[in-house]
Amino acid sequence: MQVVVDQLLTNYDLSGQGKLVLLLHGWGDNLKTFSSLREALADKYQILAVDLPGFGGTQIPEQAWSLDDYADFLRHLLDKLELEQPYAVVGHSNGGALAIRAVSLESLKPEKLVLMAASGIRTPQKFKRAALTAVAKVGNIATLWMPERYRRALRRSLYEAAGSDLLVVPEMEATFKKTVRQDVQKDAMRIETPTLLIYAANDEAVPLTYGRLYKTYINDSHFEEIEDAGHFVHRDQPEKVNKLIKDFLK
Repeated sequence: MQVVVDQLLTNYDLSGQGKLVLLLHGWGDNLKTFSSLREALADKYQILAVDLPGFGGTQIPEQAWSLDDYADFLRHLLDKLELEQPYAVVGHSNGGALAIRAVSLESLKPEKLVLMAASGIRTPQKFKRAALTAVAKVGNIATLWMPERYRRALRRSLYEAAGSDLLVVPEMEATFKKTVRQDVQKDAMRIETPTLLIYAANDEAVPLTYGRLYKTYINDSHFEEIEDAGHFVHRDQPEKVNKLIKDFLK
């Protein structure tokens, strides 16, 4: 399904019935990443999955966007579809950082929040690593948080760029630079929404320490570590993750 939001042709999927659950994918990904979770929840909830601007089937913004712009976009999307505020928001990776920022800004006002491998903790060491990859050719380390389909393509590429995973969409370089510099730790400290934190033991892109930090920041939060899973924890261990989320949303 498609709709125009903020002058961008936006691709989304709306299915199921019940309380609304909004799904937010990470950088370079798209709404298809949540196929298993959507099936698991659709019997009890209305599920809204969207290709965020610049990814999947949604147009690229003409200007560089920050997390704040994406938060505004989500509010406008709900208005355009004539949907109430979501009962729950589920965000993966950069989608988790976006969820934190959007809840802090009150662009989204969910009753429950699920953060899977959420990024958004920006340290000097991380910036240093990003600077090193800016002059490097595509490699495994530079694409750790990308879906495998992109990683395979990127290994064959010869692009140079200012950050790792923006190579999959070089037109989004300016937006990448804006979003990757936004630290949402203070935003997390303002969140009072009950929150489920799901992180993977073998995630080489977003470490477990991020989840544990968010656990200390968000008063009403619960931390779950998933074994035998990497950054795409919801795809590596779908049964475990789906059950955790379903139980949390009850």
